[in-house]
Amino acid sequence: MTSILTKQPKLNAPSICQLDNGLTIIAEQMPVEAVNLNVWINVGSAKESNEINGMAHFLEHMVFKGTPNLEIGEFEQLIEERGAVTNAATSQDYTHYYITTAPKDFAELAPLQLDVVLNPSLDNEAFEREKLVVLEEIRRSEDSPRRRTFYRSMETCFETLPYRRPVLGPASVIENLRSPQMRDFHHAWYQPQSMTAAVVGNLPVEELIEIVTQGFEQHHSFRDQKAKNSTPSVTPEPPFTEIVRREYTDESLQQARLVMVWRVPGMENLAQTYALDILAVILGQGKVSRLFRELREEKGLVNQIGVSNMTQTHQGVFYISAALPTENIPEVEQAIAQQIRTLQSELIATKDIDRIRTQVANRFVFANERPSDRANLYGYYYSQLQDLAPALNYPQHIQSISAADLQLAAQKYLNPEAYGVVIMKPAN
Repeated sequence: MTSILTKQPKLNAPSICQLDNGLTIIAEQMPVEAVNLNVWINVGSAKESNEINGMAHFLEHMVFKGTPNLEIGEFEQLIEERGAVTNAATSQDYTHYYITTAPKDFAELAPLQLDVVLNPSLDNEAFEREKLVVLEEIRRSEDSPRRRTFYRSMETCFETLPYRRPVLGPASVIENLRSPQMRDFHHAWYQPQSMTAAVVGNLPVEELIEIVTQGFEQHHSFRDQKAKNSTPSVTPEPPFTEIVRREYTDESLQQARLVMVWRVPGMENLAQTYALDILAVILGQGKVSRLFRELREEKGLVNQIGVSNMTQTHQGVFYISAALPTENIPEVEQAIAQQIRTLQSELIATKDIDRIRTQVANRFVFANERPSDRANLYGYYYSQLQDLAPALNYPQHIQSISAADLQLAAQKYLNPEAYGVVIMKPAN
């Protein structure tokens, strides 16, 4: 196995170790009395076919339903007895599992986390029981006005890319899934070359790497078999050429929702995303942002408004959302478009860019305070890009963005005459 120490930035100094079987381990000692192991698998709902949409999330549930070595509930009991914490999450682009323990317990508990990830029993009886839990989660998500609005916005934003589908999948698909399909899915994707283990905490780096290595080798029962997954090439969708409008009536809403979306670069074009991150802050993050100040504070047209630049792997979404009275929708939509025109025609003042740079740099520092924060940061970037530099250099990239860069990004990616818009109106 080989170990490479990355260049040491001011705050972070992770080591990268790649095992012969393809597993990447990222480790860092941090003087906080905890250790976090974060295991990332390069599969989420975007890798699924329509016929098994929702499988990655369903499998995340089943991972905690016992292994040949652990009865159902035994893993959680052992974790809770030591005051440790474990959980998992599934997205469009990845699935990850994490555990935080006291340093003295890490050597005992980390192999258990690896056991549940690598060797879930996936027996049929537990599968059918958990299917009911997943179906209930889907029903609850469909009952949420916020999630309904988001789902419809993604369906409007993407015509063909799998980002248009919910991570949970549709109930009609989940109802027909069978446990052998899940075994095949797990066997195909939960392979070492598709996994990144990020581990951060108050143990020497060599010890962290050794514990994870031994735990993986102990529990990885199909190490000599090649993964059978295949990832089709994904082509980003072209920008909107007109305003694509979708309107819905939602009886559960008390106020209308307005969402405007643009297709923008994703992590595969990471250099193009930094300016969009800054534009999102300038437009709609915080009480001094332009849209909040104009539309809520000065004109009182909205109750809430926010902007985010969602950087997914293959293609991102620039997402503006507002909660507002129905009668204000036309004026607010026009005001948002006008703010974008201003970004395209007028250079942003240096003082505004300096403020954003300070915000971003401080967020980066604050987001690195706990072992779990760092392991999450390292695992996310390395699993998606096979590169740690963007995780460490984000503030420097933000600092290098000029007013001209921001103007160019607004002109290139945020067309005020062509975007997707979703309007959700209350029934009355």
